[in-house]
Amino acid sequence: MFFSILFGILGGLGLFLYGMNLMGSGLQKAAGDRLKRIIELLTSNRFTGTLVGMFVTAIIQSSSATTVMVVGFVNAGIMNLGQAVGVIMGANIGTTVTAQLVSFKLTDIAPVAVGVGMIIYLFSSKEKTKQVAEILIGFGILFIGMDFMKDAVKPLREFEGFRTALVNFGKNPVLGILIGFGLTVIVQSSSASMGILLALASEGLMPLSSALPILYGENIGTCVTALLSSIGASKNAKRAAIMHLCFNIIGTLLFIVLLTKPIAHIVTQLDPGNVTRQIANTHTLFNITNVIIQFPFAMFLVKIATTLVPEKEGEEKFKVTKYLDPRIMETPSIALANTVRECLHMGNVAKSSLENAINGFINRDVEEIKETFKIEKDVNELEKSIMDYLVKLSNKELGEGNREIVDGLFSTINDIERVGDHADNLAELALDVLDKNLVFSNEAINDIRVMYKKTMEAYEGALEAMKTGDKDVALNVIRIEEQVDVMERSYRMNHIYRLNKGLCNTEAGIIFLDMISNFERIADHASNIARAVIDSLTVKSA
Repeated sequence: MFFSILFGILGGLGLFLYGMNLMGSGLQKAAGDRLKRIIELLTSNRFTGTLVGMFVTAIIQSSSATTVMVVGFVNAGIMNLGQAVGVIMGANIGTTVTAQLVSFKLTDIAPVAVGVGMIIYLFSSKEKTKQVAEILIGFGILFIGMDFMKDAVKPLREFEGFRTALVNFGKNPVLGILIGFGLTVIVQSSSASMGILLALASEGLMPLSSALPILYGENIGTCVTALLSSIGASKNAKRAAIMHLCFNIIGTLLFIVLLTKPIAHIVTQLDPGNVTRQIANTHTLFNITNVIIQFPFAMFLVKIATTLVPEKEGEEKFKVTKYLDPRIMETPSIALANTVRECLHMGNVAKSSLENAINGFINRDVEEIKETFKIEKDVNELEKSIMDYLVKLSNKELGEGNREIVDGLFSTINDIERVGDHADNLAELALDVLDKNLVFSNEAINDIRVMYKKTMEAYEGALEAMKTGDKDVALNVIRIEEQVDVMERSYRMNHIYRLNKGLCNTEAGIIFLDMISNFERIADHASNIARAVIDSLTVKSA
């Protein structure tokens, strides 16, 4: 008997978690572009952050996943603690959506949802339609798992000792909180542990008074995932995880001491005789009330976290990347948007390398030239980090068109790295000029200035096309690259003429030709970046 109950609960829980993850994955992919725009929203005020937290958690079906992602954002420096606390509060409200869904008796339509979803998935070739099918299949499997759990716990009604033990949780709230905490830590999902609670309630085994402390403990237990995720992260990332824990502990204390009876009265009046709905509504009211009470004191939570995790000078490790963090891969579409931001960061680092090389040459400044070599090391490190991140991201489930963007980024970071290499080449040539005290003709210096300006116009345009996804900007880059090609041929012929006439030093002349050749190659790489943008736009519009 014991083993049949245990295996039934485990099997039902497995189906519940699989269905929840499948439904969340389908929702993520269907909402892909909306989730990409979330980064701009996150830079807004704390209230917007709360709404964002609700929206994302409702989509990915896990407050733990949202909070882990927040830890990643903070670790990547994209979000500050003031913004993070708003998202964390919103995540707690968003996670109640699953509990509300499973509290309704929808098990009769679950097989229909799975059947319809499978038919759509098998016979449709459109990516968007398949995503809808995944949502339906996940929805159905979630409720089938819930039904399994309900059937598994039915025999427990015959054991008076078990019923008495559950009733005692209401008399000993500390024990109930510990049970809820432990259960959530084990299954790593507050929604799943809530599912078990609702399954027991549906069979008349869990009175509301006993469910409340377990529910509070589940809210604290969901913080463990983010706390574990913050190990090895920055100080601020650790603080974000601590804020989540403090928020739920403070909320639990407020409810145990002051609000349990009023909330219990409200939910009982709303659904008299339906304990399952009462528990789901309590879960929602607990989190909404908690946010309303603590929202004005959000910065106090930041202060607590900062006090618990103090700053120690020199403890933070240098991090060459700005926007990459493995935790953000919980939501691949957002991780992809951040990867594009990191590629732009890499592009700007390579740009500064090029600027230092040419300014050092024009100003005959050794220190500026040497700065290029230092920056080039950062470019190489960024390429390696982004490449590793893209490999991991390419193994995630990406939405429509995003796979092609990832593939394009592999070639784009290679093009940017080659721009850094050419900047390095130009710096080496500039050092030769200074070491040998070579003198260029005014015409040669002017040609270098003009071609550098045109090359930089192409490269900056390529970065702008990456940032905005503007096809016209990308097409203009290709036109500028063609102009650079014409310039390179014209300047080469003119310089050879000057060499033949003895108007230029031969050694300086060779360096000049090498320099304009490097400019031409940089423009080629800018054109490649622009073409990758055009290709990704073509795929998305197809």
